[in-house]
Amino acid sequence: MIPPSGAQFELRHRSTRVFVTEVGAGLREWAGVLDGYAADEMAHSGRGQVLIPWPNRVQDGQYDWDGESYQLPLNEPPYAIHGLVRWLPWEAVERTSTRVALQCLLPPSPGYPFAVRSRIEYELGDDGLAVRCVAENVGNRAAPFGAGFHPYIARHADDVFGPGVERDDAERFGGEIGIGDVTVWGDANWKWVQLYTGDTRPDVARRAIAVEPMTCRKDAFRTGEDVIRLEPGDVFDARWGIAP
Repeated sequence: MIPPSGAQFELRHRSTRVFVTEVGAGLREWAGVLDGYAADEMAHSGRGQVLIPWPNRVQDGQYDWDGESYQLPLNEPPYAIHGLVRWLPWEAVERTSTRVALQCLLPPSPGYPFAVRSRIEYELGDDGLAVRCVAENVGNRAAPFGAGFHPYIARHADDVFGPGVERDDAERFGGEIGIGDVTVWGDANWKWVQLYTGDTRPDVARRAIAVEPMTCRKDAFRTGEDVIRLEPGDVFDARWGIAP
Protein backbone atom coordinates (compact mmCIF):
# COMPACT_ATOMS: atom_id res chain seq x y z
CA MET A 1 0.00 0.00 0.00
CA ILE A 2 1.33 3.43 -0.99
CA PRO A 3 1.09 6.10 1.74
CA PRO A 4 -0.97 9.20 0.81
CA SER A 5 2.25 11.22 0.66
CA GLY A 6 3.98 8.63 -1.51
CA ALA A 7 7.40 7.13 -0.88
CA GLN A 8 9.09 8.19 2.35
CA PHE A 9 12.72 9.27 2.46
CA GLU A 10 14.30 9.03 5.88
CA LEU A 11 17.31 11.21 6.67
CA ARG A 12 19.46 10.22 9.65
CA HIS A 13 22.24 12.07 11.45
CA ARG A 14 23.27 10.63 14.78
CA SER A 15 20.00 10.37 16.73
CA THR A 16 18.05 12.80 14.51
CA ARG A 17 15.56 11.53 11.94
CA VAL A 18 13.73 13.62 9.34
CA PHE A 19 11.16 12.26 6.88
CA VAL A 20 10.69 13.76 3.40
CA THR A 21 7.84 12.80 1.09
CA GLU A 22 7.61 11.92 -2.58
CA VAL A 23 4.35 13.84 -2.95
CA GLY A 24 5.16 17.54 -2.93
CA ALA A 25 8.77 16.97 -1.79
CA GLY A 26 7.56 18.04 1.65
CA LEU A 27 8.87 17.75 5.19
CA ARG A 28 6.59 15.30 6.99
CA GLU A 29 8.24 14.62 10.34
CA TRP A 30 11.03 15.84 12.60
CA ALA A 31 10.25 14.89 16.17
CA GLY A 32 10.57 17.72 18.66
CA VAL A 33 11.17 20.35 15.95
CA LEU A 34 8.31 20.24 13.43
CA ASP A 35 4.58 19.74 13.87
CA GLY A 36 4.21 17.12 11.17
CA TYR A 37 1.71 14.47 10.21
CA ALA A 38 1.46 10.69 10.17
CA ALA A 39 2.59 8.49 7.29
CA ASP A 40 -1.00 7.37 6.68
CA GLU A 41 -2.29 10.95 6.31
CA MET A 42 -2.26 13.61 3.61
CA ALA A 43 -0.53 16.86 4.42
CA HIS A 44 -3.00 19.31 5.90
CA SER A 45 -2.83 23.06 6.53
CA GLY A 46 0.20 23.20 4.24
CA ARG A 47 2.38 21.22 6.63
CA GLY A 48 5.94 21.10 5.35
CA GLN A 49 4.97 21.78 1.76
CA VAL A 50 6.93 23.37 -1.09
CA LEU A 51 5.26 26.49 -2.53
CA ILE A 52 6.15 26.86 -6.23
CA PRO A 53 5.67 28.81 -8.54
CA TRP A 54 4.20 31.22 -5.99
CA PRO A 55 3.79 31.23 -2.20
CA ASN A 56 0.82 32.52 -0.24
CA ARG A 57 -2.41 33.71 -1.91
CA VAL A 58 -3.42 35.23 -5.21
CA GLN A 59 -6.79 36.96 -4.81
CA ASP A 60 -9.37 35.48 -7.23
CA GLY A 61 -6.49 33.67 -8.95
CA GLN A 62 -6.22 36.44 -11.54
CA TYR A 63 -3.03 38.09 -12.74
CA ASP A 64 -1.51 39.75 -15.80
CA TRP A 65 1.86 38.90 -17.31
CA ASP A 66 3.50 40.39 -20.38
CA GLY A 67 0.24 41.88 -21.60
CA GLU A 68 -1.89 38.75 -21.15
CA SER A 69 -4.41 37.85 -18.43
CA TYR A 70 -4.48 34.48 -16.68
CA GLN A 71 -6.81 32.61 -14.34
CA LEU A 72 -5.30 30.23 -11.79
CA PRO A 73 -7.36 27.42 -10.23
CA LEU A 74 -9.00 28.50 -6.96
CA ASN A 75 -7.96 25.76 -4.58
CA GLU A 76 -9.13 27.77 -1.52
CA PRO A 77 -11.80 30.07 -2.98
CA PRO A 78 -11.55 32.97 -3.49
CA TYR A 79 -7.80 32.31 -3.57
CA ALA A 80 -5.26 30.42 -5.59
CA ILE A 81 -2.90 29.46 -2.82
CA HIS A 82 0.62 28.11 -2.48
CA GLY A 83 1.43 27.20 -6.05
CA LEU A 84 1.00 24.09 -8.18
CA VAL A 85 3.48 21.44 -7.01
CA ARG A 86 2.18 20.51 -3.55
CA TRP A 87 0.36 17.40 -4.77
CA LEU A 88 2.65 16.36 -7.60
CA PRO A 89 5.01 13.37 -7.38
CA TRP A 90 8.69 14.26 -7.20
CA GLU A 91 11.47 11.94 -8.31
CA ALA A 92 14.35 11.21 -5.95
CA VAL A 93 17.42 11.74 -8.12
CA GLU A 94 20.08 11.57 -5.37
CA ARG A 95 19.98 9.91 -1.98
CA THR A 96 22.30 9.11 0.93
CA SER A 97 21.61 8.47 4.61
CA THR A 98 21.75 12.21 5.36
CA ARG A 99 20.61 13.73 2.08
CA VAL A 100 17.91 13.50 -0.58
CA ALA A 101 17.39 15.50 -3.78
CA LEU A 102 14.00 15.46 -5.47
CA GLN A 103 13.06 16.82 -8.88
CA CYS A 104 9.77 17.74 -10.53
CA LEU A 105 8.74 19.15 -13.89
CA LEU A 106 5.80 21.54 -13.73
CA PRO A 107 4.37 21.52 -17.26
CA PRO A 108 2.42 24.43 -18.78
CA SER A 109 -1.23 24.63 -17.74
CA PRO A 110 -4.06 27.04 -18.70
CA GLY A 111 -3.51 29.32 -15.71
CA TYR A 112 0.27 29.04 -15.75
CA PRO A 113 1.44 28.28 -19.31
CA PHE A 114 5.12 28.09 -18.40
CA ALA A 115 7.47 25.13 -17.94
CA VAL A 116 9.55 25.07 -14.74
CA ARG A 117 11.75 22.23 -13.52
CA SER A 118 12.38 22.35 -9.77
CA ARG A 119 14.82 20.53 -7.56
CA ILE A 120 14.72 20.44 -3.76
CA GLU A 121 17.68 19.16 -1.76
CA TYR A 122 17.45 18.34 1.95
CA GLU A 123 20.59 17.62 3.98
CA LEU A 124 20.76 16.80 7.68
CA GLY A 125 23.94 17.64 9.60
CA ASP A 126 25.44 18.95 12.81
CA ASP A 127 23.76 22.34 12.33
CA GLY A 128 20.29 20.94 11.58
CA LEU A 129 18.54 20.75 8.24
CA ALA A 130 19.79 22.65 5.18
CA VAL A 131 17.50 23.06 2.17
CA ARG A 132 18.43 24.05 -1.36
CA CYS A 133 15.74 25.13 -3.84
CA VAL A 134 16.62 25.26 -7.56
CA ALA A 135 14.16 26.15 -10.33
CA GLU A 136 14.88 26.44 -14.05
CA ASN A 137 12.70 27.84 -16.80
CA VAL A 138 12.80 25.04 -19.36
CA GLY A 139 10.16 26.62 -21.58
CA ASN A 140 10.38 29.06 -24.48
CA ARG A 141 8.93 32.17 -22.81
CA ALA A 142 9.59 34.27 -19.72
CA ALA A 143 7.80 32.99 -16.61
CA PRO A 144 6.68 34.73 -13.41
CA PHE A 145 8.11 32.89 -10.44
CA GLY A 146 8.11 32.84 -6.67
CA ALA A 147 8.96 30.21 -4.08
CA GLY A 148 8.28 29.44 -0.45
CA PHE A 149 8.21 26.67 2.15
CA HIS A 150 5.66 25.91 4.86
CA PRO A 151 7.18 24.23 7.93
CA TYR A 152 5.32 24.38 11.24
CA ILE A 153 7.73 24.82 14.12
CA ALA A 154 6.48 22.81 17.11
CA ARG A 155 6.45 25.64 19.62
CA HIS A 156 3.26 27.02 21.16
CA ALA A 157 2.20 30.45 19.89
CA ASP A 158 1.40 31.64 23.43
CA ASP A 159 4.99 31.00 24.49
CA VAL A 160 6.49 32.72 21.43
CA PHE A 161 4.18 35.70 20.82
CA GLY A 162 2.19 35.96 24.05
CA PRO A 163 -1.20 34.56 25.12
CA GLY A 164 -3.82 34.98 22.40
CA VAL A 165 -1.63 36.97 19.99
CA GLU A 166 -2.55 35.94 16.45
CA ARG A 167 -0.20 36.05 13.49
CA ASP A 168 -1.05 35.69 9.81
CA ASP A 169 1.21 38.26 8.23
CA ALA A 170 4.48 38.67 6.38
CA GLU A 171 7.47 40.63 7.55
CA ARG A 172 10.84 41.34 6.02
CA PHE A 173 13.17 38.39 6.51
CA GLY A 174 16.51 39.53 7.85
CA GLY A 175 18.28 36.22 7.35
CA GLU A 176 17.09 34.40 10.44
CA ILE A 177 14.24 34.31 12.91
CA GLY A 178 14.02 32.58 16.28
CA ILE A 179 10.91 30.64 17.28
CA GLY A 180 11.61 29.72 20.86
CA ASP A 181 14.81 27.69 20.74
CA VAL A 182 14.54 26.94 17.01
CA THR A 183 16.08 29.15 14.32
CA VAL A 184 14.83 29.39 10.74
CA TRP A 185 17.45 30.93 8.46
CA GLY A 186 17.63 31.85 4.81
CA ASP A 187 19.85 33.55 2.26
CA ALA A 188 19.05 36.87 0.60
CA ASN A 189 16.66 35.30 -1.92
CA TRP A 190 14.07 34.89 0.84
CA LYS A 191 12.93 38.49 1.20
CA TRP A 192 9.86 37.73 3.32
CA VAL A 193 8.78 35.39 6.08
CA GLN A 194 5.13 34.61 6.79
CA LEU A 195 4.22 33.87 10.41
CA TYR A 196 0.99 31.97 11.01
CA THR A 197 -0.49 30.82 14.30
CA GLY A 198 -3.36 28.92 12.68
CA ASP A 199 -6.04 30.09 15.07
CA THR A 200 -8.87 29.25 12.68
CA ARG A 201 -7.55 25.76 11.91
CA PRO A 202 -8.34 23.24 14.66
CA ASP A 203 -5.60 20.87 13.51
CA VAL A 204 -2.88 23.43 14.31
CA ALA A 205 -4.60 26.14 16.41
CA ARG A 206 -1.62 27.77 18.14
CA ARG A 207 0.09 24.53 19.12
CA ALA A 208 2.65 25.24 16.38
CA ILE A 209 3.74 28.22 14.28
CA ALA A 210 4.14 28.20 10.51
CA VAL A 211 7.36 30.01 9.61
CA GLU A 212 7.36 30.39 5.84
CA PRO A 213 10.43 31.78 4.03
CA MET A 214 9.19 33.36 0.79
CA THR A 215 10.66 35.22 -2.15
CA CYS A 216 7.51 37.33 -2.42
CA ARG A 217 4.41 37.89 -0.32
CA LYS A 218 0.65 37.71 -0.78
CA ASP A 219 -0.78 38.73 -4.18
CA ALA A 220 2.64 39.16 -5.72
CA PHE A 221 1.45 37.89 -9.10
CA ARG A 222 -1.22 40.60 -9.06
CA THR A 223 0.97 43.44 -7.77
CA GLY A 224 4.26 42.44 -9.39
CA GLU A 225 6.12 43.07 -6.12
CA ASP A 226 9.25 40.90 -5.90
CA VAL A 227 8.06 38.55 -8.64
CA ILE A 228 11.09 36.89 -10.24
CA ARG A 229 11.22 36.98 -14.02
CA LEU A 230 12.70 33.72 -15.25
CA GLU A 231 13.71 34.00 -18.88
CA PRO A 232 14.14 30.74 -20.83
CA GLY A 233 17.15 28.97 -19.36
CA ASP A 234 17.28 31.15 -16.22
CA VAL A 235 17.92 29.36 -12.93
CA PHE A 236 16.78 30.34 -9.42
CA ASP A 237 19.04 28.92 -6.69
CA ALA A 238 18.41 29.60 -3.00
CA ARG A 239 19.12 28.09 0.42
CA TRP A 240 17.42 28.10 3.80
CA GLY A 241 17.27 25.82 6.81
CA ILE A 242 16.21 24.99 10.34
CA ALA A 243 18.59 24.87 13.29
CA PRO A 244 17.19 23.41 16.54
